[in-house]
Amino acid sequence: MKPFVVNNHDRLVFPANFLGELDFSVIDDLDQFTAIVGRDFEAKAPTGTDILERVTAGKYESRFALLRDMGQNLFWVNRYSMTMFEKRPTRWRDLPRHRSDVFLPTLTPWRDAQEKVRAVREAFGSLPSTWDDAAEQKIFDLLFDVFGNRRHHATELPALKPTVQEFLTTPGAQTFVVPHHDPDYPVFSFGEILDAHADRPELEALTRWAMVLHNQYPWDRAATELRTAEQIGDDDYVIAFHPRNRDVEAFLDRATGARPTRRGRISTQAEPVQPQTPLLPVRVREAFRVQPRIESLAVARGEHVCSNDDVVRNSAFSWSPMSAAEISTKTGIDQRRYTELDIEDLAWSAAVRALEHSGRDRSEIGAVLVATCTSERLIPSLSTWLSGRLGLLQTHCSADIIAACAGLPYGLSEAVRQLQEVERPVLLVCVEKFSDKIGNVRTSRMIFGDGAAAMVIAPAAEGERGDVDLLQTYASGPDSQVNSIIWPNPEFDNDITVYGPEVKALVARYLAQMISELGEQPGPGGDGTMLDAIDLIVPHQANKTMILQLAEKAGLSAEQLYFNIGSMGNVSAASIPIAMFDAVADGAVSGRKRVFAPGFGAGAVGGYAVLEVDPAVMAPEVFLDPATAAEVPVPSAPTSDDVRIAFGE
Repeated sequence: MKPFVVNNHDRLVFPANFLGELDFSVIDDLDQFTAIVGRDFEAKAPTGTDILERVTAGKYESRFALLRDMGQNLFWVNRYSMTMFEKRPTRWRDLPRHRSDVFLPTLTPWRDAQEKVRAVREAFGSLPSTWDDAAEQKIFDLLFDVFGNRRHHATELPALKPTVQEFLTTPGAQTFVVPHHDPDYPVFSFGEILDAHADRPELEALTRWAMVLHNQYPWDRAATELRTAEQIGDDDYVIAFHPRNRDVEAFLDRATGARPTRRGRISTQAEPVQPQTPLLPVRVREAFRVQPRIESLAVARGEHVCSNDDVVRNSAFSWSPMSAAEISTKTGIDQRRYTELDIEDLAWSAAVRALEHSGRDRSEIGAVLVATCTSERLIPSLSTWLSGRLGLLQTHCSADIIAACAGLPYGLSEAVRQLQEVERPVLLVCVEKFSDKIGNVRTSRMIFGDGAAAMVIAPAAEGERGDVDLLQTYASGPDSQVNSIIWPNPEFDNDITVYGPEVKALVARYLAQMISELGEQPGPGGDGTMLDAIDLIVPHQANKTMILQLAEKAGLSAEQLYFNIGSMGNVSAASIPIAMFDAVADGAVSGRKRVFAPGFGAGAVGGYAVLEVDPAVMAPEVFLDPATAAEVPVPSAPTSDDVRIAFGE
């Protein structure tokens, strides 16, 4: 997990975006690592030669673009060292010669270094400031102290560094040497980096870049030389590279053949087949004896607003430039909500409000269902944990449903089936926490948020009309669509990853199928079609721009759709019920309305519900406060003695 931090300026900070660290426990071999580094460090970064050519051609119009190129170049220069190693200045006489876990980089002098350094210094001095002269000068001073004292060429750097013994036996090999070293050489603390501040979001991001890059060279850069082994004196200092952690050590063993690589997958892709017959939507009023009635709907939003400016001020070095306005245009999102609380707290808060508003006693609840794709809790599941935390001594069923963005239709479908068996209320909670699972993946950071919604679904009285007309669920499709959203994804440091074209293809496929089915299903009372009877469409809040484009192709107008994605972001399973709650609050649902709620997403799941929404079921919203989240006492943890007692010892 990679949580955000609220700094001393009360701003959100995402450390994973600037630290450049990787989780080597999920990287199998050197090829995979090289591909990751190529994407995250090399793809967007200019070389020193590129920067020189841009300066010479007059392509920099102001200082920001030059500063950004300098920062990306220096992250690229450090692509292997900062991801894998700690750099430790060590006296040559004290350096171990025969250890397999101490390395010395072999380096080639930087070609045309003086020309490149001079060009950058003169260009910055002649360019106008972009937004803030003082802030830009401060960033330049930090970056240039590193850039201007660069000693080595970076294009041919090897990922695997030689051990000290290998360095000593390589004729002509050169490495960093510092004649003297101050162990108190000033570096920025983690807290100082978190609290970096600039009025302009883009400059705040660059400030953190510059501070991190400064820390990569905690020695006198101006005095640094490249020397061969025979030129190093006993009291000179070399920069020894030590593996950052055990996972890096294990990876190096795999990459060098000292340890066997992990076995690959044995499964193969089967030939695609279509269902033997169409899988039709379930007509709930006709298919089930016990009709579902929605008695309450409560929401719990993340307590922190993450604006597009917050995303920009946390720009990672692997990102292309994008302004807050461009994010809004591309996604329809101006802000998303994040929480410091655990996902369990979100679920619990929404569940309690829903139960209170329904007027139901907890003892009446027959089943607890939780729809989520971001829970880290496996044993006990989030639903069983919630059942216990609510004090329910027994339910007929407590189960998690992993249906991602189709969580509501999947959850409602299972809730209706549970009603047939238990004939008592079912608590359905749709909850997600994405903020700590995004890392530095820009598309995910722009889109996803945190939130929960809980519904109490009870049996309607005998002969009473229920609230649900149709339920439909889908899953699967082309393999590329099934894997269009992945978490955890080893290729992206186990962060949640969205492959846009594939997502758009699966949404277009399902949306067309849904509209076709509604056009074929008879409307209430047999009048017209179900599509004609719909008052409002509340879709999964995936990407407003994309949904509007696809909806238009499917024959729907923007006026038919309700969105709250601009203020909530994409909350996956929780997005539709939170949007229904907001549709009532915004007046889009002013009386009992028939709503079409389609969802589609990760795993190529999809589905929809056609249901009647009554504003009276919406519970008053209570806003979260982490300081008062612990409203239920936490039981003491079991001990090993308890375990022995359980087994009769």
